[in-house]
Amino acid sequence: MKRLLFSTVILVAAGQVRAQSARPALSDIHSNKAVKHDVSASLSDQRLSPDEDDDDSEGSDSGRIGPSRIGRGISQLEGRVGKPWNPAVSIEQTWFGSRPAPELLNSFDGLGDGFSGPQGTAFYRNPSDNALAVGPDHIFQIVNTRMAIFTKKGKKYDTTGRVILGPAETRSVFKGFGGPCERMNNGDAVVRYDQLANRWLIVMPTFRRGIPRTEEVDSAHGMKPWFHQPGEAEMMYQAPPTYVQERPFTGQRPSRTRVDTTGTFCMCYAISTGPDPLGPYYRYEFDRPLFPDYPRPTIWPDGYYTTSSTSDNLIQRQAFVADRDKMLKGEDATEQSFIINGVNFLLNSDVEGQQLPDRGAPNILITDGGTQLHNEFEDDGIYFWKFHVDWKDTSKTRLEGPLKIEVAPYHYAGDGQLKRSVPQPDTAMRLDTQGDKVLGRLIYRRIGKQQSYIVVHSVRSAAGGSGIRWYEFRGAKHGALQLYQQGTYAPDGDWRWLPGIATDKYGNMGIGYSFGGATHFPGQRFTGRLATDSLGVMGFGEGILIEGQASQMNTLRWEDYTYTAIDPSDDETFWYVGDYLKKGAKNYSTRIGSFRLAGPGVAAAGNQSSITAQADRQKSINSQALK
Repeated sequence: MKRLLFSTVILVAAGQVRAQSARPALSDIHSNKAVKHDVSASLSDQRLSPDEDDDDSEGSDSGRIGPSRIGRGISQLEGRVGKPWNPAVSIEQTWFGSRPAPELLNSFDGLGDGFSGPQGTAFYRNPSDNALAVGPDHIFQIVNTRMAIFTKKGKKYDTTGRVILGPAETRSVFKGFGGPCERMNNGDAVVRYDQLANRWLIVMPTFRRGIPRTEEVDSAHGMKPWFHQPGEAEMMYQAPPTYVQERPFTGQRPSRTRVDTTGTFCMCYAISTGPDPLGPYYRYEFDRPLFPDYPRPTIWPDGYYTTSSTSDNLIQRQAFVADRDKMLKGEDATEQSFIINGVNFLLNSDVEGQQLPDRGAPNILITDGGTQLHNEFEDDGIYFWKFHVDWKDTSKTRLEGPLKIEVAPYHYAGDGQLKRSVPQPDTAMRLDTQGDKVLGRLIYRRIGKQQSYIVVHSVRSAAGGSGIRWYEFRGAKHGALQLYQQGTYAPDGDWRWLPGIATDKYGNMGIGYSFGGATHFPGQRFTGRLATDSLGVMGFGEGILIEGQASQMNTLRWEDYTYTAIDPSDDETFWYVGDYLKKGAKNYSTRIGSFRLAGPGVAAAGNQSSITAQADRQKSINSQALK
């Protein structure tokens, strides 16, 4: 196979793309209309056919080969932003913050080994692919092919952590919708809370080709064609309880990328009509001509942006944007997309809080450097693109970049993904770090005129373990980014990896991450910094969400990713989820917890009353815009 061109970009945009269609030529624009959309009934009103138990999820050791070629030939890049970083200057924080660890406000078990709820029990595959979102009254979790909804103490409930739904199949929200979204229960689904509109967003890919719903008929209703999407909003299906016995691990599972030649892949969207996670939901199906692995949905005023990877053995990414405005209203919607060759995993910028970017500001795509496929695990840059979408004239949609931002040199934690890296007590099995990619979300946080973009990844530490590398970039003229601060949190020789980061309304940062090593079972910890702390430093001590109680012995795969979310109720409470094993367990459990860096007894950065008032005004403006 010929080597891929460095950062080749293909814009895909018109009509429905079918699997048999020719691959779009370089620079062709493609606007993809939703195959179908409707509004779901309540979850309690839906039923899944018992013979359609099609669970298509991540395999225990199925490979995600996503090495980047962006580090090769980097001198060819003409655009560079920021001043060169002196490699001799160490940015590694080898000490714990002087401030006490943040207080753990809530902590309870989520989906995983030992979990039971209204839908009974379930079997959970590795890796967990954790997703977590928080709304005004609920906490919503997805683990691979299962989801759960919990109460959150506040105006509606008097307690946090009570199970309302779960473990439900991820396809439950698409009951009655038809097509692959209803028929296939898929892993890698992600849930987000769109705090700008007070809606829940669920995005679920399909990992096998199938017949689009526009080419199917509804066998339950006289063999008629499926209704035009999205149709009426529907509530989420709440299945009766089932109790699944443990399935023994039988070795490596084959790659999920099956050789299917009939039909198309697709991406399934569900958008609630309000803040109730039980619905109802508008549902959409969009064709995907290429395999849609590892979706990363983000929220931006002009669209729902989602990146994905196209293959286990091809260095190629897809960057899509769906028409958020129309989907919030339950109207027929389109999406536009780029295919980008020769890059690592990508993240789109994601609005945190209520303050919006300038009208028409481009969405930012970001990635790290290095080329795992060629055993190149180091780089000294972070790379970004500017994604401009035009819903009225697709010929004006464009992707500009990449531009390099010079940062302190880094080396992938564990030399990248799918490597036996993190040691554990009492076993020769080591865990994967996913160290080749930026993780979680590319956070966009605006406080007045200040516009910050924040992202994290896992890097090798000087002591031989791994640490959390984090960056804050600031918005500059013409949509460019400049490095404001960076740090590597590695206070000892143990391993800290797979981080998720969030920011509160004061600009404080909270990070949750996996923790382990030769003398520590893998568990979950967290730390943070105030906006007034010294640049590059996590000023808080390290908190413990959950200590691991056993080593994971059945596979090297660990989580793959996780999320830290900010609570929309106060814009200052951090929620995080991660894996651990209970004593004697053979499979993982998950732990959900919350902490706060500002509030009573904690010195917050900036003028709290001024920042809060500004955020409240913006929230009112956002609400009026939806009416």
